Amino acid sequence: MTQTDGYLLDNQQTEAGQRFDAFATLFDPTTFRHIERFGIGSGWRCWEVGAGGTSVVSWLAKKVGPTGRVVATDIDTSWADPAARPPVEVQVHDVGAEEPPGEGFDLVHARLVLVHVPDRERALRSMVKALRLGGRLLVEDADPALQPLLCPDEHGPEQQLANRLRQGFRKLLAERGADLSYGRKLPRLLREAGLREVEADAYFPVTSTACADLESATVRQIRDQLVTAGIATNEDIDRHLANVASGSMDLATAPMISAWGRK
Repeated sequence: MTQTDGYLLDNQQTEAGQRFDAFATLFDPTTFRHIERFGIGSGWRCWEVGAGGTSVVSWLAKKVGPTGRVVATDIDTSWADPAARPPVEVQVHDVGAEEPPGEGFDLVHARLVLVHVPDRERALRSMVKALRLGGRLLVEDADPALQPLLCPDEHGPEQQLANRLRQGFRKLLAERGADLSYGRKLPRLLREAGLREVEADAYFPVTSTACADLESATVRQIRDQLVTAGIATNEDIDRHLANVASGSMDLATAPMISAWGRK
């Protein structure tokens, strides 16, 4: 992520770890599938941007082996620090404001990061700059505007409440500078950045235990902001959390769009 007092989902909160676990369950298979297709192997040099937790970093470390290098950066590295042993280096870094932590990378990857970065254009330039000629960039970001509902099948009051809270969450994100339609722009932005062989796809979980875990952690994390903004009452939030815990609703995420290209 990038350093900003306006960032809604602070890594310092306990719920951040629960969110990272849910993201890993939901999205790691998609991320790993793409990186495997690039031919990752021993000796690769990788930069994991906005690392968050350890799941992707640890997987990359196993793939590149002792002769490789994995640089994991974030503005708050507290959740990534446990992975800091060779070949992994963990660094505090703001991708939207600082020069890249080196050049000549075979792979640069960012997942669910740039949508929150105020200077997304600079961040993307930095990531491309860090690649070696022929290196691969993989950027994966959500597009909440493409699918704005938590419950696409809005058939009762529980789903209506869930979607109202999701609308409020999106409003808070937008007020803090998040681009809620960023995911769909990625293929064009990668081409404009000079990358070749640009492709993209999307993954859209419709219902799973991890979707419910993610929703519960997110709502608990932003509870005070929802109440302060007048979006929901504490009673609304308690009722929604109970509905989520019941397992009776189909909860979706925004589509995660993965876009990749070669320098």
